[in-house]
Amino acid sequence: MTRPVVTFDVGQTLVDLDLDFLASRLAERGVDVAAQALVDAAPAAWHYYDELTEAGVGHPWRELMSKLLVGAGIAEPGALVDWLYTQQATRNLWRRPIAPMLDLVRELRGKGVAIAALSNSEGHLRDLLEEIELAPLFDAIVDSGRVGIAKPDPRLFAYTLELLRVAPSVVVHIGDSWSADVEGALAAGWHAIWYRSRAGVQTRDARVPIAHDADETRAALTTFGI
Repeated sequence: MTRPVVTFDVGQTLVDLDLDFLASRLAERGVDVAAQALVDAAPAAWHYYDELTEAGVGHPWRELMSKLLVGAGIAEPGALVDWLYTQQATRNLWRRPIAPMLDLVRELRGKGVAIAALSNSEGHLRDLLEEIELAPLFDAIVDSGRVGIAKPDPRLFAYTLELLRVAPSVVVHIGDSWSADVEGALAAGWHAIWYRSRAGVQTRDARVPIAHDADETRAALTTFGI
């Protein structure tokens, strides 16, 4: 019996950068930054991040974080950014659940859809999802840091289907990165939805709908028969 398969990127798709958690982490280093200052600095930081990814920079984590901290009033954030990066594997900053998207995951599971988390991560994605109590939502958790293959390599997508052990009637991947998520899914012969919580972008391929929230994601899935 065949089943539809939907896979989700995790960061910026199911969980957001947790700025309250970031503020608490900075406080551990003796740096007092209000979470609201980080919130205010975030739009410019994400705009810079988008510019870099559009220019072909693969995953400008440090650049995003540096821009964010400078915008929040930290003049020389280099050492802090380096420390945060070393901590990322075990104290992941992307941990604030996007509740409507997680409700969608639960809805899909209730309809019998096979669900996987498929993420470029540092090797501790399962640990994070267990810590924030989301791991039971997924039939498989695929972490590039564990597998040794990263999106957009289509082999990671194929490996995900092997783990799920289902005969897929249709396969859709949902993620925020055009290069990693969308191009990877298409190269694997899958469908893709480009999830963009930030506005101001247009799709680059007529086959790929853009969704800015859970309702638009749900509507996009219906176009693929899910």
